[in-house]
Amino acid sequence: MEDIPTADKKQVSENIAHYTYMDSPIGLLLLAGCKNALRMVSFPKGSQIKKPHPDWIADAELFGAAKRELDEYFAGTRTHFTVPMILDGTDFQKQVWQALIDVEYGHLATYGDIAKSLGKPGAARAVGGANNANPIPIIVPCHRIIGSDQSLTGFGGGLPTKQYLLDHEAKYAVIEGRLI
Repeated sequence: MEDIPTADKKQVSENIAHYTYMDSPIGLLLLAGCKNALRMVSFPKGSQIKKPHPDWIADAELFGAAKRELDEYFAGTRTHFTVPMILDGTDFQKQVWQALIDVEYGHLATYGDIAKSLGKPGAARAVGGANNANPIPIIVPCHRIIGSDQSLTGFGGGLPTKQYLLDHEAKYAVIEGRLI
């Protein structure tokens, strides 16, 4: 897999065999995985761009559900994802990624908030590392995590993409039938 950039902390699963691309408001997203689950989403810009491995098979039909759910997300009609996915990582990373999923659409949390939710209040930096390694951004919403000073911090898709996603969710976020 030497053709896949590995300078970032995001590991590419050895179990990926299929891929496709989809248009989105933030550019062409790479979706990749295996026959039964999505394993990776890659942004078109930023520090963690991935490209398909030469052995992967292009298969748009395999990722139909993921494309549909992402299209609904960008249309403002989906706030939770149900597409089957497999997150490859350490136990700690998987705990962080589940905590990211638990951050409600349209809401923000800090790295420290996530660390505290895991019972590890001193692990904000480790949470940041796990956040950076998230293989399925947007669906596992690492963009909702900000610095303790409320600033946008590093994002594999670039800070303009992170800001776009946060603005998008703020535009469509609804609590008890009212826009928030």
